[in-house]
Parts: sequence; C-alpha cells; structure tokens
Amino acid sequence: MRMAVPRWTLGVLIAGVLGAILVESRAQLAPGDEAQVLTADLALGDAVRAGDKSIARRLLSLQFTFVDANGKVHERRDFIGDLKSSAAAASTDTKAKIYGRIGAVTGNRKTADGNEAFFLDIWAKQKGSWRALVMQDVVLAASSASPGPPSAPHPEEKTSECKNPCLTMPYRVRSPAEQDIVNSFQAIEKAVVAHDADEWARHVADEFVLYGSNRAPIPKSSRIATIKRQKENNTPVTVGEVESMRLSVYDDGAAMIASHAVPNGSRPPYRAARVWVKRNGQWQMTISVQTDIK
Repeated sequence: MRMAVPRWTLGVLIAGVLGAILVESRAQLAPGDEAQVLTADLALGDAVRAGDKSIARRLLSLQFTFVDANGKVHERRDFIGDLKSSAAAASTDTKAKIYGRIGAVTGNRKTADGNEAFFLDIWAKQKGSWRALVMQDVVLAASSASPGPPSAPHPEEKTSECKNPCLTMPYRVRSPAEQDIVNSFQAIEKAVVAHDADEWARHVADEFVLYGSNRAPIPKSSRIATIKRQKENNTPVTVGEVESMRLSVYDDGAAMIASHAVPNGSRPPYRAARVWVKRNGQWQMTISVQTDIK
C-alpha cells in the first residue's frame, strides 16, 4: 500500500532537488581566482581615480611599483601619495590569467595625459589575499600597424657578443626556482642572438605576446617567423643588457621586473615586466611588456 504524499511535501522535495541542482550549477560557475583578481584590479582602479589611499594601501604589496607610459618608475610610497595622476579613466577590455599564485591582468586604460595605453597589472596571492606587485603601461602603435621585416645587414656587420644577459646578469638568485627562471631567460636571449627559433620557442608559452612602445603586439608565431627571417638574412641582433632586475616567485608563477639598455643604442632603454609559468617542469615566459624610457 502506497502512502499519498502531501502536495506541500512534494513541493518541498522538488524545491530541494531544484535547489541542489542550482547550487551545483553555481558551484561550477563560482568566481575563481580570475574573477577575484579582476575584482581587485577594478577596485584598485576606482581607488586610484578617487584618490582613496586607504583602499590602495590594502591592495598594494610592499614591493609594488608602477611604470607609467613614459617608462618612469613610481615606488609604492610615491604612487599612493599622488594617486589621481596615475589614471584618467576606468580600464576596458580587461582579462585575467592565473599562473600559480600570480595573476596577470591586461587591458586598456587612459593615462593621466589622456593617451590610450595597454597595461599589464601583475598580482600575487599573499596570505590568501591578492596584492598588486606591478602596474605597467605602454602606448602601442596604431592598430593598423604591423611589424615589418628586418632590414638587410651591412656586409661587415656581425652578430653582437652577448655577455649580459646571455652569460651573466646583475642579479643574485635566492632559490632554485629563481635560478631555473634565470636559466630560461638566458636561453631565450641566447636563442635570439643565435637565430635559433626552435630553442627560443621551447622557453616561451603558446599564449605569449610581446607588447612594446610604438609597436604592434607580437604573438609567439610572429616572433618565431622574425627569428627565422633574421637567420636567412644573417641579420645581426643585439639584445638589451639587464641593468637591474627583481624576481617574485609564487608557486608555479613568477613575475620578472627589469630595466634594460641596448649597448649599440639601436633603441631607447626600457622597462620590462614579464610573467612566467612552470609547466611540465619547464619555466616559460607568458607575456612581456616593454616600455621605452623617455
């Protein structure tokens, strides 16, 4: 004999099932680290424009630096002291990627003087909370521009000898992870000088893009093509020497902040912010943002 189930009980059961399904669905769509980093980045941008030093202090790591579109470095204290001069409008087209406990937020924002700049904000998860390590702006070339082929070398020119950074750099490593990242970076620079596209590609993630002042973004495939063209044309290559550098490693993610100068003066000195990820035991560069110093 089956017992009749009261309508109100049946309703509760159905509601419970639907509720469980809804909870499971929400769990699958629950905000992850990407959403948390984007929220933190938005909050920092709002605090900057509002001049809210209290919020800014809570969101900035003690090691924070801001590199503006002119390549000037603003230390944490100076940045907090003059917040409103750092950004003129809210950012657009923002995206976040997580590498270990490093978050890379990219997008576009207007600089204090009204120019449109691409930005890379690097965040680190410190004691369970996201803190900004670096903000860097760079004014790119017009969207219609594209990197052209390298010019033919003078017959007497030779590829420059690369001591810094290929063999040595003014940086004292503090851990095996830092040593591995330095080794990978030096392998990349050696490969550029030697026109070895395959070796270069081994140390660079598939999603890699290079952003530089007054240049169009260069994805991994285009950079490989350029290295191959340089080899065919025997184009001499000079890489930027490292003048100063700092590394911040958080599990399988890392941030590399450096200042460079090109020995032959073929380009202005520049600031570089790079994000690294450890995949299958290999450290790879995922993004490089290079802002010329004016």
